[in-house]
Amino acid sequence: MTQANLPEYDYDVVIIGGGPAGYTAGIYAARAALKTMLIEGQGTVSQITITDMIENYPGIPDGIGGFELMQLFKKQALKFGLEILPKDVSSIKKSSSEKAVWEVKAGDKIIKTLGIIAATGAMWRSLDVPGESEFAGKGVSYCATCDGPFYRNRDVIVVGGGDTAIQEALFLTHFARKVFVIHRRDRLRAAGMLQERAFAEKKIEFVWNAAVEEISGADFVTGVKVKNVQTGSLSEISADGIFIFVGRLPYTEIFKGLVEMDKTGFIITDENMRTNAAGLFAAGDCRAKLFRQVVTAAGDGANAVHSVELYIDEVKGRTY
Repeated sequence: MTQANLPEYDYDVVIIGGGPAGYTAGIYAARAALKTMLIEGQGTVSQITITDMIENYPGIPDGIGGFELMQLFKKQALKFGLEILPKDVSSIKKSSSEKAVWEVKAGDKIIKTLGIIAATGAMWRSLDVPGESEFAGKGVSYCATCDGPFYRNRDVIVVGGGDTAIQEALFLTHFARKVFVIHRRDRLRAAGMLQERAFAEKKIEFVWNAAVEEISGADFVTGVKVKNVQTGSLSEISADGIFIFVGRLPYTEIFKGLVEMDKTGFIITDENMRTNAAGLFAAGDCRAKLFRQVVTAAGDGANAVHSVELYIDEVKGRTY
């Protein structure tokens, strides 16, 4: 297919999602003179916006609030001419007439594009208990790497028993005085090596067969109320922070049936952010990967745009 016989389309690339991956992709795509639309709806609001303080993003030594950082990402993208549509995407499909063109429906608009970058992100599963939303960013956290250093010589709680929970509990021992691990079973689901390390760590205390019933505090978290799932008895644990690791939920429903996903719904890509569907790429927390941080999401966004450029050149029949 060449430029001359390409079907009509509106944009070279449509980016779906307004987090670090999406806006980094927007910056790179706009600077590369690709005609680009970023669609940012209520369903793809970045979780970073509720992060009180980010201290590990390079170049900002004094730290920055998550919402403020995203505003800077957005300002920079707009500076380079990125178009933004504040709508939720309701459907995505290949054009019936030409396989090289995708159709994205957002609000009452149908946008035709050669490439799509999925940057819809993910959210941590919540416990859905009283106090969780009230103390988000005030002692309730879903990222030990982000917030662990705030709890030097303090007592903290980790909820969960899988790989992530135990990895993060071990990480928190570098800062915290004591780490309580609350798990609703009497054994962990984490890998054997992680279990061995956790059981050998003197700072970690396990609270078995237990579920958090309530998170309490005043201005900040002061502890939790715990229920024994076998006996029903209640107890309280005092702590300055609670880290919740009971799984993630990717925002990938609109991509089901279009691309390969893992069993939990994360989009599978190669190292260049390419999915198994030609012209559809994924970046950031919505894709299957080991480490999810602002800086890795931004890197994904930049890589995705490079791959999109190569793909569009191929579709348009460009040779250099």
